[in-house]
Amino acid sequence: MTHSTAPTAVNVHKKSATLELVYDNGNSHQLSAEYLRAFSPSAEVQGHGPGQEVLQHGKKEVQFLDIQPQGHYAIKITFSDGHDSGIFSWEYLSILGENHQENWQKYLAKLAAAGKSRSPQFIALGK
Repeated sequence: MTHSTAPTAVNVHKKSATLELVYDNGNSHQLSAEYLRAFSPSAEVQGHGPGQEVLQHGKKEVQFLDIQPQGHYAIKITFSDGHDSGIFSWEYLSILGENHQENWQKYLAKLAAAGKSRSPQFIALGK
């Protein structure tokens, strides 16, 4: 798949908080609001350089509040936790979709290593 190709359809499934991207080659990606929030391309999440990423946690319940096109190359997502500073290019969304399983497993491992949870208001108790 060419990463710069825009999807032919973008469907928001509010009940499951999932964004579905459908491509003209028959491929599609189902990306949850939690996954997209955790992998937001914003500097708030990615930092301003390698090694400056900020681990997102407590985002299991996050929802889409608004999704707006940004020209013909991207979308801007406003999440229910107020985060709205990431511009998701079609290329970045395609990469997130193609690497979903690997990214998700790494994310869960980072949460576990940091003693954090996907659930909001989780307090890790000392051992």
